[in-house]
Parts: sequence; structure tokens; C-alpha cells
Amino acid sequence: MAALGWLTPRRRSATARSVLAGEAAAEAARKTSAEDESALLTRTPEETPGEAPEQAPEEPAFPVAGDDRAAAFFDLDNTVMQGAALFHFGRGLYKRKFFERRELTRFAWQQAWFRLAGVEDPEHMQDARDSALSIVKGHRVSELMSIGEEIYDEYMADRIWPGTRALAQAHLDAGQRVWLVTAAPVETATIIARRLGLTGALGTVAESVDGVYTGRLVGEPLHGPAKAEAVRALAAAEGLDLERCAAYSDSHNDIPMLSLVGHPYAINPDTKLRKHARARDWRLRDYRTGRKAAKVGIPAAAGVGALAGGTAAALALHRRRR
Repeated sequence: MAALGWLTPRRRSATARSVLAGEAAAEAARKTSAEDESALLTRTPEETPGEAPEQAPEEPAFPVAGDDRAAAFFDLDNTVMQGAALFHFGRGLYKRKFFERRELTRFAWQQAWFRLAGVEDPEHMQDARDSALSIVKGHRVSELMSIGEEIYDEYMADRIWPGTRALAQAHLDAGQRVWLVTAAPVETATIIARRLGLTGALGTVAESVDGVYTGRLVGEPLHGPAKAEAVRALAAAEGLDLERCAAYSDSHNDIPMLSLVGHPYAINPDTKLRKHARARDWRLRDYRTGRKAAKVGIPAAAGVGALAGGTAAALALHRRRR
């Protein structure tokens, strides 16, 4: 697997699979958004339980109120939410006995790496996605959507960054559409978007036949250039002007998506994205707290609950192997 190619910040050309993944994500997002439109118009975004007040971010010059050809695209993991949605979803599935304890350690190691490195390592993320696909194979899409609602409440609701959420709300208040763009499964991303009162979500599309997962993807995971292709496809379908749009991410892997819009923001950026953003005078926001969080990306509320033991064991094994 040519995973290491994703670690460089340079812009890469999209492959045919990236384009396919992006177009599939855009189609799924528009379908879900149309189905939920009436509910979203009347929904008040939920209050996140247990969050301490956070100093409001400085008022941005953007967005422009009433500009219906502008929209905002937000990466999910470590931009909108602490940690990776896929790993939190895995924890919820383990609790419901979808897989065995040995696979829990695998998820624990992935989560530990993500939290300690503060960046998306493509090899680890791909491994986790392969695990997730094997777990959901044969299950109905409707079943996973129902469980996903419960998992959001259990593991994700109190991990939303208030500062990023305020930025998303500013776009909504300006009358603009706001989309999540993530490598997480589109079903999980759609649940999160709905619960936050956003327009919809672009995510990795898992193939299903007659409402049952086959264990295969449509194209490839929505990562790197595939995210840019999804945004490009959605913008074309929705009549958006990308120069008037905004994009937000923490990862240098999303430079293709950030470079696509006229208003790129680096949120809780990793080292490579911070350097890239400063060189191009992009806006930066960092909502992390704790010991040198801006440098290593460790959320203040560390610890992975039920995964703590597995995480420690996985880290110890990794150190021995080194």
C-alpha cells in the first residue's frame, strides 16, 4: 500500500478512484440533505452536555451574510471533534458486541496514535477503515444508522470543539450551507451533521445492495484529494462559487481541499499545515488547551474511557517493537 505518499503536504493529482469517491460522496450528501431539509430548517442545534464555557473566537470578517453562492466545508476529526469519529464509532460497536476484544485493542492503538500524534496517519486510518468494513458487512444500513445515533450521544457529543462549532454557526446565521467533509462513513458523518444542525455531510461511501453493506467501498476513502473532488462535485451541483466558499481543517492531508476555496482556515493545525498556512497567509485558529497542545495535538481531556487498558498495552507493544 502506497500510504506514505499521503504524508507529504504537496498537492497531488486526483486518481480515478478519488474522483469516484468524491462524486459518490457528493451524491450521497445531496440526497441526505434533501431528505432532511424540512427538519433542519426547524431544528435548533443541540447544546453539548457538560461543556465548560470557552472564550468566543474573534469575529471573522467572513462569512458574508446573504451570499447564497457561498458555503462552508468542515473537516471532522480534530477540527470539529476531538479524536476520530471512526474510532468512537468502533467503541460503540464493541459495546454492542459487534466484534471481539482482540479487535478492540486494534481500535485502541489507532486512537492512541491519533491522539498522541495529532495528525491523520493514512496507514493507520486505512487499517481502521478495513476493520470497520469487515465488521459492518452483512448488516443493514438502517441498523447502523440507528446505532450511530446512540453512539453519538455516548461518545461524541461532549467532544465537539465549541470554537469550531461557533464558526460553523456563523455561516449558518449568515444564511449559508455548512457541510462536514470527512473520511468517516457518510452515515456517521450525516448523523453528526444533523445533530449539530448543519446542512449535511460528505463522507466515505460504503457499498450497499438492497440496504445491506457488502464490505466494499465506492471508490476509495474520502481522504486527501478525494475530499477536494467531493467538494468540487458538490459545488458544481449546488451552484456554489468556490472562491466565495470557506474550508476548515486541522490536517496537511486536506491542503487540496483548503486550496480549492477562497477562504481557507487552519483549525488546530498539525505542524505541516501550520507552516503551509503561515506561508500563504491563511487564517489560523487553535482551540486546544493543555501542555503544548498546538504542537502535539493532545486534547486536554485525554483518556479513552473503556479503551484505556488496551491503549496502554498497544503503546507498550509499539515501544518494544521499536
